[in-house]
Amino acid sequence: MTDAPLVRRSPVPPDQCNLWKAFGLIGDRWTLVILRSALYGVRRFDDFQIELEIPRSVLSNRLASLVELGIMKRREYREDGQRARIEYPLTEMGRALGLPFMAMTEWSDHWIGKGTSPLTLRSKTSGQRLRVALIDEAGKPARRDDVEQVITLAPRQQAKTANRKNGRATDT
Repeated sequence: MTDAPLVRRSPVPPDQCNLWKAFGLIGDRWTLVILRSALYGVRRFDDFQIELEIPRSVLSNRLASLVELGIMKRREYREDGQRARIEYPLTEMGRALGLPFMAMTEWSDHWIGKGTSPLTLRSKTSGQRLRVALIDEAGKPARRDDVEQVITLAPRQQAKTANRKNGRATDT
């Protein structure tokens, strides 16, 4: 088995990479574990705090940030005989994180759990275990060896990247 060719720079500069930007928004440990719990259905501050054993001030800051980003929303609820409180359900944007989190779960089950998992996703219809996969626009699964990266950069960035490849300095 041979290694992939050496690459000295990513083909997409960080300032144009949406994955880089997403990591900047949700990439810290506490935010990720809050989102993990929220994807399982946890919504209330005290429930997050107890489950994650997270400092209250950290939880408060992370929830406020997730609300500001539009990943969660603040919603008032009141249990009988109690004062009004706030819960933090996921928005559509937040629920859309389910697929990348499922991919990370599949990866961690394989590499960290050594093939075992406390959670299995199954089709309600067929009963078959579900896996995360790439599919084309027609819904056909893609083979790993049939996937290629197509890079589309803004014109100015394309010139800067080409100059870097050729060893020339660029002006900014």
